[in-house]
Amino acid sequence: MFVPRRFRKRQYFLQQGEVCNRGGFIVRGAMRQYSVDEKGTEHIAELMVENWWIGDLVSMFTGAPSSFYIDAWEDTDVLVASVEDFARLRSIPAFAQMAKAMIEGHTVAIHHRAHDALTLSAEQRYEKLLQAHPEFLQRFPQHFVASYLGVTPETVSRIRRLATRR
Repeated sequence: MFVPRRFRKRQYFLQQGEVCNRGGFIVRGAMRQYSVDEKGTEHIAELMVENWWIGDLVSMFTGAPSSFYIDAWEDTDVLVASVEDFARLRSIPAFAQMAKAMIEGHTVAIHHRAHDALTLSAEQRYEKLLQAHPEFLQRFPQHFVASYLGVTPETVSRIRRLATRR
């Protein structure tokens, strides 16, 4: 039920305002999920690399238009399946169990990210990202990392400078 698909750098998997009618699994490459505000500023919600699932779960579950764009940051190979195929796959107990665990894990990660944004300093959020996903700092530009952390690129530069002095 999964169809291999290659997305070229900057090619969209999903655009804001579309209903997300498919999900995917990144085999190779890197993608980002972001929204754009009325001033044209991008706000990165997710950075995703190999072995990550992609899609807008809220749009998939509710049928509402997505608030997000998802595009490839590198040339990216994805295994893509429609919402209908995912529903069929959930009739297989092992897949249903895996899907439940993935959704629970995603919910926990979103909760932690929101809590961190409210309670941790920029330095602490950067350090936590460095510990959890050091590859993000190598594969994504600094302004993406800054947006993901909710800070300016200058703040990320300052944090990096301070870290190299230690």
